[in-house]
Amino acid sequence: MRLGRVASPDGVAFVSIEGDTGQETAREIAEHPFGTPTFTGRAWPLVDVRLLAPILASKVVCMGKNYAAHAAEMGGVAPEDPVIFLKPNTAIVGPNVPIQLPADAFPVHHEGELAVVIGRPCKDVPAAKAYENILGYTIANDVSARDQQKKDGQWMRAKGHDTFCPVGPWIVTDLDPSDLDLRTEVVHDGVAEVRQHSRTALMIHDIGAIIEWVSSVMTLLPGDLILTGTPEGVGPIEDGDTVSITIEGIGTLTNPVVRKGK
Repeated sequence: MRLGRVASPDGVAFVSIEGDTGQETAREIAEHPFGTPTFTGRAWPLVDVRLLAPILASKVVCMGKNYAAHAAEMGGVAPEDPVIFLKPNTAIVGPNVPIQLPADAFPVHHEGELAVVIGRPCKDVPAAKAYENILGYTIANDVSARDQQKKDGQWMRAKGHDTFCPVGPWIVTDLDPSDLDLRTEVVHDGVAEVRQHSRTALMIHDIGAIIEWVSSVMTLLPGDLILTGTPEGVGPIEDGDTVSITIEGIGTLTNPVVRKGK
């Protein structure tokens, strides 16, 4: 099932997105998408509604340096234990919403990632039972201001700006996340360049291990997002660019880039 959230002529709603590409229908879900969704009977052609970020997260938990090649390109080595940090939920935006670069931040990088959506409250979850607590998977961009990251010595400001966590286009519930193709493409001055191309099989800590580690620290709530780390190939995004992240079995998350103050 593909679960989304849309702005329709009748307001904002969770939906199930059904049908073939180009002919999809958004069926309105009553209340929320957790558990077994029920439907209101209303539906719209997907082209007649606007896709929003597919979930309202209480928190966004991110994995740092979870691909060895990315750790190397950042001048370090992958740590033995998972490294986690938080983005504020105010950083979340949906597909096609501009990423707003701070006027004084240079460079700002894209980071294409597979994101896990938590399906029910959980704490101290063993890795073997992690998947019982997952609603599904989506795509995220962990946008990062590198100069602020270096200056501050920690990552909250650099990764916490409004619009620095694009998510979407929807959540896929019936997906094996263990070995998916991940590709990030940036269009700059009209020229498309593939920046990142890897597979989720190259994660150092897999999703079971991640959920075990995170849930040992904090309670996870329905809708919480866990960003599982980015592969090598991160690079700058600039005013006028467009960033598209494609993950096999999910789809493509696309966002334009603008510089604030222009």
